Amino acid sequence: MADNKTLVIKVGGALLESADSLAAFLTELKKIRQQQKVVVVHGGGALVQQLLGDLGLTSQKKNGLRITPSEHIPYVVGGLAGTANKQMVATAKAIGDKAVGISLADGGDIVCKVSDPDLGCVGQVESGSAQLIQTLLDAGFLPLVSSIGVDQNGQLLNVNADQAAEAIAKILNGQLVLLSDVDGILDGNKQVIPTMTKALAEALIAQNVITDGMVVKVYTALETATALNAPIGILNWRYPNLISQWLNEKSCGTTVQPTE
Repeated sequence: MADNKTLVIKVGGALLESADSLAAFLTELKKIRQQQKVVVVHGGGALVQQLLGDLGLTSQKKNGLRITPSEHIPYVVGGLAGTANKQMVATAKAIGDKAVGISLADGGDIVCKVSDPDLGCVGQVESGSAQLIQTLLDAGFLPLVSSIGVDQNGQLLNVNADQAAEAIAKILNGQLVLLSDVDGILDGNKQVIPTMTKALAEALIAQNVITDGMVVKVYTALETATALNAPIGILNWRYPNLISQWLNEKSCGTTVQPTE
């Protein structure tokens, strides 16, 4: 690998819906872990959406972020830190890897706070250390981190997984790859933009080319690239082999550059 920093890789809920894709993804990470340490941060929006729907609860979004009323949080926590997280642990075991499923709340290392009262029990990472995650890495485990956090008062919070991955990458001073449903950030003709800068992102957002959840993803990547002074990769989760290709060559997906 071109860089031996810890790789933080974010995956969304869509990956978890395909057993074959999840196995292929974790198999690729097992290979990468022979060269460098890896942390996975995951969401599970599709799973949560289905769970809430099955319970007759409606879920809305504001600026690409899921509104999480207090009465929804037990089900969101159960879906993300429970079902989704443990399915990943089970699949890792099936392919012969050593994974440990935790959440942002575990160990008390990562402190979150309510990000916007209008969003309900939605949080953002305020501060943190990497003690628990680093302990797991040093012992040879693959940490699988669900984006469920907790505030100073013990309130469970639903944290955007892109923002959670950004925070962990900063805490670890690692590399960051965000996996998406698309091949990268797309232009107005639905073609992948190989290199993304802040100026280009702002222009495309103003033109409504970049919209909804991708706005969060792009700003997360720009902020993290600048904080780490290192490029961030946005790739399609359907092609896990591209992760190694991006680490070595930066020749696939979208590479988000630090702001000068």
